Amino acid sequence: MGTKSYVYAGGCHCSNIKLTVELSKALNAYKPRACDCDFCMTHGASYLSDPHGKLVITIKDEDALSRYRQGDAIADFLICKICGVVAGVSFKSEAGHYATINVKALSDRADCLPEISVSPKRLSTEDKIERWKKAWFSDVKFE
Repeated sequence: MGTKSYVYAGGCHCSNIKLTVELSKALNAYKPRACDCDFCMTHGASYLSDPHGKLVITIKDEDALSRYRQGDAIADFLICKICGVVAGVSFKSEAGHYATINVKALSDRADCLPEISVSPKRLSTEDKIERWKKAWFSDVKFE
């Protein structure tokens, strides 16, 4: 008997970036994290991840994808150059690729719990990386 998974789709407004998210629990079991850094607050981003889930990020036109780095410049914000949506954030290390998505980029997010505020800017670079490795999707595929 297999483990039940919950699949959700989303992406940017113009569909240049598409997200397919497979969660290990229903969406209403997660509390999206609203980062308090200036960039995320300005964009109204709130992040969702599942270290036991899977994430597929499909890019239609790679030239229309912006990979923006700010703060410690160790993670890439995935932003559509066409419609301006922040779809998520990715980080690549020797151990693999990790990512989180902007829950507001999901097509059906009605079941989301209210977001909680987090403050990663108070963490050291090493602490951020360790947190991402524990909390973010580790099964990440770019197409």
